This record gives sequence, C-alpha cells and structure tokens, in this order.
Amino acid sequence: MDRISVFGLVLGFAAILGGQVLEGGHVSSLVQPTAFFIVIGGTLGAVMLQSPLRTFVDGVRMARWVFVPPVTSPARMIEQVANWGQIARKDGLLVLENHVGNLRDPFMRKGLQLLVDGVDPVRLREVLEVEIDAWEAQMRQSTKIWEAAGGYAPTIGILGAVMGLIHVMENLSDPSRLGAGIAVAFVATIYGVGFANLVFLPIAKKLAAQIGVLVTQREMFVDGIVGIANGENPRIIASRMQGYVV
Repeated sequence: MDRISVFGLVLGFAAILGGQVLEGGHVSSLVQPTAFFIVIGGTLGAVMLQSPLRTFVDGVRMARWVFVPPVTSPARMIEQVANWGQIARKDGLLVLENHVGNLRDPFMRKGLQLLVDGVDPVRLREVLEVEIDAWEAQMRQSTKIWEAAGGYAPTIGILGAVMGLIHVMENLSDPSRLGAGIAVAFVATIYGVGFANLVFLPIAKKLAAQIGVLVTQREMFVDGIVGIANGENPRIIASRMQGYVV
C-alpha cells in the first residue's frame, strides 16, 4: 500500500471540508447528488467518447497502481541476470533454456529465449527496445484518460453551474426552490475543479511515474541480457545494471 497516496487524498479532501467548517459553513451543503452526477457522469462520458475501449479499460485498471504500485525488485533481477551470466560462461547459452519456463514476466521470458536462440547482441537489443517502446506508448496512452478527465471535469462543472442557474431563473416565482438551484450551481463548479485537481490529474502523474519505473527496469534487464550475449564478466554486468537503480 502506497501510504503517501492515501494520506495525500485524505488530506486534500479534509482541507477543503475543514475550510468549509472554519468559514462557518456546513459540510452537508457540499453534498449535492445532482451536481455529482452531472460532473462525474459528464466527465466519464467525454473520456469514453475520446478513448478506444482497450485504452479506457487499461487506464481504469491501472488506477490501482496509485495505492498498490506494481511490485519491482531490481536487486533480485540483477542477481538473477548475473547468475545467468555465470551459467552461460560455464555451460553455454543453451543451458539457460531450462530457466525460460520459470519466468512469469512475458518480456523477460522473450528476452531470455532470444538469448538462448543465439540472436546477435545488436539485434537482440533492437528487438527488445522496440517492444519496450511499444509497451510504454500503450501504457502512457492509457494514463491519458485520467489527464483527459482532469481537463474535462472543470468544464463539465461550469456546465452544471449554468444548468443550476437556469433552474434558478425558471423558479424565480417560487423562492423556496431558489436555494437548491443556487447550491447545485456552485457545488457543481467545486466538484469539477476539485476532482480534476485532487483526483484525476494527480492519478495521471502518479501512473506516469510508475510507468517510468517499469520502463527503467526493462531497460536494465535488456542491458544485462545483451551483456551476457557479448560474453561480458557477470560482475561487470551486475555493476552496470546497478547503475540503473536510484
């Protein structure tokens, strides 16, 4: 669990609600189901309209990374690749084929299989880097649904505000209904700006950072595999891979 994400989200909303109370207002005045439905529903619809189905689904699934980041273990990978290097120098590359089936990560499995197949080191790096670029592009495209939501939400909030004011104008003859209409108008704007800057845009930035970590780990793996293909000393390979770890 990423505690700073949980703390940041709670702190952000607590600051807004606390400010409302300190100003003498009531928290209940910020609870407007109509405004919430307009902002969240409208934003969701706009994001779905601009996104392919796969991109949208992947982006929603990736949201869990904000609180439960993907597991990465650079030290274990370095140790594993260095061990492969020792085996390759002692018994040859073909022996590593016994290790291919033990890898859960498809990318690592493909890289090791190409190594075992005796692919030229330059070609090996090219093939794996192309796959990294394609994977990164797809992942970053998926994160953009949250960035898009952060752009649409404030505008949808203004739309909700205008709708609320229209409702007010239609009921000028009935003072008892004016308060509800004005509340929806202003709260819709708060929801739009608040969700954009406290939820959607931060999620987009956090996911982009997580993707960066995963890309770096894949690049580190490629560097290690290519080192084995070049017949380098496992210690040198491990030392160079360690340079990727911050």
